Amino acid sequence: MKHDGLSFFMEGSNGRGVLLVHGLTGAPAEMRLVARHLNRKGYSIYAPLLAGHGVDAKTLRQTRWEDWLASVVEASELLASRTQEVFAAGICVGGKLAMLAAERQKKIGAVAIYSPCFSYDGWDVPFYYPLLASQIGWLSRIPFLDRLSFSETTSLGIKDERMRRLIEGMASEGVLEKFPGKGLVEMHRLGKTLKGMLPQMRTPTLILHAEDDDLANPKHARYISEHIGGPHELKWITDSYHMIHVDRQHRQVADFTADFFEARHVAAAA
Repeated sequence: MKHDGLSFFMEGSNGRGVLLVHGLTGAPAEMRLVARHLNRKGYSIYAPLLAGHGVDAKTLRQTRWEDWLASVVEASELLASRTQEVFAAGICVGGKLAMLAAERQKKIGAVAIYSPCFSYDGWDVPFYYPLLASQIGWLSRIPFLDRLSFSETTSLGIKDERMRRLIEGMASEGVLEKFPGKGLVEMHRLGKTLKGMLPQMRTPTLILHAEDDDLANPKHARYISEHIGGPHELKWITDSYHMIHVDRQHRQVADFTADFFEARHVAAAA
């Protein structure tokens, strides 16, 4: 496993592993709540640091979404060497990367995606974010966008105030406070690639999204559910914002994830 000081591994007892993929400007530390819950159920956990993350905005600007995907593919291979069966779950961009990694190499038996997002258009984002997203194709060719930085919403995508304070204290663990315009461009390109591949995707996929997501409209989850080619389930989280893996119902998120992976394991063994 990587020794970058931020990635972490937790040994399990059932021979199966779950790769947990953080989001854009995030870090492995944000996956710990779900990780502990899944680990108690017997799963080995590996939460890798994505390329370009964990340092600063300048470092992140130097990477593309393909570099982030390579991090996930490499991590899945490492986890596969330690377990008999591998699953993957990720938040937002991390979920899309997990889906693409599962298609790229067949070591990942099923995927859970949390709060899928093709653009920031939830009820609490500034009005110009959706406008920017709709024009990101040609804006990406303008040099100044790369130098701009965008702030998180005041809620940080978290409904529970205690959990919000917990995340606010994670700057020392690699979570960035702002994300560069380049990150938005790469997120757009990643989303476009995923949309093009959805009809051919066959990996069983669980889609979890908050009904009250403040950053990403629930239509993103419905889009994936309606266009993905393989078996899937769409479940709604009722008392959380965007960061469902750390918000009030993170235990339910972990339970839904474990139940879905367990069902896939039983089906594969039958």
